[in-house]
Amino acid sequence: MNEPSRIRRRAWLTAPILLPLLAVSACRRHEKKRLAVIPKGRAHVFWQSVHAGARKAAREAKVDIIWNGPATETDLTGQLQILDAMITQRVDAIVLAPIDKTALVNAVERAAKQGIPVVIFDSGLDTNQFVAQVTTDNYAAGVAAAERMGKILNGKGQVAMVMVQAGAASTMAREQGFLDKIQTDFPGIEIVDRRYGTADFAKSLAVTENILTAHPALDALFSSNESTTVGAAQALKARSGNKVRLVGFDSSQNLLQDLKSGVIDSLVVQHPFRMGYDSVRAALEKLNGGSPVKIQNLSPLVVTRERLGEPEVQERVNPPLSEYLP
Repeated sequence: MNEPSRIRRRAWLTAPILLPLLAVSACRRHEKKRLAVIPKGRAHVFWQSVHAGARKAAREAKVDIIWNGPATETDLTGQLQILDAMITQRVDAIVLAPIDKTALVNAVERAAKQGIPVVIFDSGLDTNQFVAQVTTDNYAAGVAAAERMGKILNGKGQVAMVMVQAGAASTMAREQGFLDKIQTDFPGIEIVDRRYGTADFAKSLAVTENILTAHPALDALFSSNESTTVGAAQALKARSGNKVRLVGFDSSQNLLQDLKSGVIDSLVVQHPFRMGYDSVRAALEKLNGGSPVKIQNLSPLVVTRERLGEPEVQERVNPPLSEYLP
């Protein structure tokens, strides 16, 4: 066989191999980007609002969202397993709300080393190996709660705190902001008790009941997230004639009803829908060659019964969940 014939035969033999490879390559060039969004948990309305915001951003950009988080906000092992799985799958980007500020550092840094950009949201992490962080200004939120507490107690009284859990950077910052402001500006207010509700409704209820029993002269409670506020409100409703004031955190339809009825004095609310939206947008900006703002803080808002009708409040407490969630 002469040389031209051999060349033609080699090209004919390799064509069936090259064509599928070229087809796969072309397919990969056109397939949608996949972004993993990993919340702390799935049970609370807060996370549903984040999910809706993330889906809005994904819909606008025509990318896919893989939404997966542990059932509860105390399941650190479960969140680590989900994060590891997303790194193994080589998703295009990861958007993560870390349950613990130190325990997830190694996994996030491993993702960064493998070229997977990570956006942190809701709660901070003890590393700088992320492309952006979108959180509420949680310390300022705690300060705002303390200012409201000082106002309704006229600067004096006994207060207890229903906290969330050690290691959760967001709620720890709120609790520290509340403590610092009370101690600095309201020396007549005494913090008589502090207990953890472990991000669980039933546990927060039991903890609050124990606080109320231990401190019959208690004037007010501060609760630092949705689950602790739900538990505290339920405990107060169970005691007829109760006069303990409650400054809580986050919102849901039940909490808003308790605010309207006077069980809750006020709620410090975040903007979870925007948090989900801005976090996904930051990841997309990085994937498209941009440089998103490294630290993005969203302002908290103190909501009282009188403010419920304000447009700014409604935007936060009634996000369009049905429009974006299945």
